[in-house]
Amino acid sequence: MLSRISYALRETAAGFRRNVTLTAAAIITSAVALLLVGTTFLIQRAFDNLLTRWKGDVELIVYVRSDATPEQVQLIEGALKSQPSIIDVDRLRYLNQAESYAEAERLFAGDPGTLRLLTPENIPSQFKVVPIAEDSALVRELGEQFRQLAGVKEVAYAQDVFDVVSRVSQFIRVATTAMSLILLVVAVGLIWNTIRTAMFARRREIEVMKLVGATNWFIRIPFMLEGLVQGLVGGVLSCLGLWGLNTAWTNAVTDFNDTELAALVVTDGYASWIMVLLLGIGALAGAIGSGIAASRFLDV
Repeated sequence: MLSRISYALRETAAGFRRNVTLTAAAIITSAVALLLVGTTFLIQRAFDNLLTRWKGDVELIVYVRSDATPEQVQLIEGALKSQPSIIDVDRLRYLNQAESYAEAERLFAGDPGTLRLLTPENIPSQFKVVPIAEDSALVRELGEQFRQLAGVKEVAYAQDVFDVVSRVSQFIRVATTAMSLILLVVAVGLIWNTIRTAMFARRREIEVMKLVGATNWFIRIPFMLEGLVQGLVGGVLSCLGLWGLNTAWTNAVTDFNDTELAALVVTDGYASWIMVLLLGIGALAGAIGSGIAASRFLDV
């Protein structure tokens, strides 16, 4: 058993040495493709962070002072519910201070300076309002009325931000996904061609191995392992590139100290999860390309 494993590893290493140019091209192409895949996921998560406060068709947020009394909170809630012709009362949501702070941790992940100033005790609670009325002027007029209520700190409007960000997010997601899929297909093709070339170069050796009784799988495994390693190395390179891009973006946003840009930073474990996914996709792409080639061109 150990001798077979040793043989497979030796032949895999030999395959890399025989086809340095093709192997490098396959690895680089797969790395770029996987980097685009990872970047697509990160961009989508960043836009989701930016739109966190406006999810669920929310167009109006009434922020309640942290020192507001329970009676004032009830008064604001009652005033909101008294407008069933303008707002959707059933979808009215109240986020207490703990829930508002949890949302702020995601929104201001890229702005630690602002986040340090907030605590679950001093952050405003909030009512998230989903309007029924399609007249934006009417919604704004309602918001200005609530601004005058005791205990209200601020009233925020979605305006056109949600539509603009959603359209940009959709465009970027479609464009990067299409490019990454095309490059992944190219990477699989390059790995396929690399294995095909390697098998053709060793056609005499393969013929001799068959004559002495070697099974097809015994011959295939080193070639398939070679393709899998190519895809995996491409995945590792893409992870390094993704980590570098995310780190550079996070540092740049922190330097700008812009709260809106801060919401576009992904600092939780999501990036690590994406890197694991990229490694899996890279290994799978390499295995598919080499597996097809090793099966199709075994009889050389």
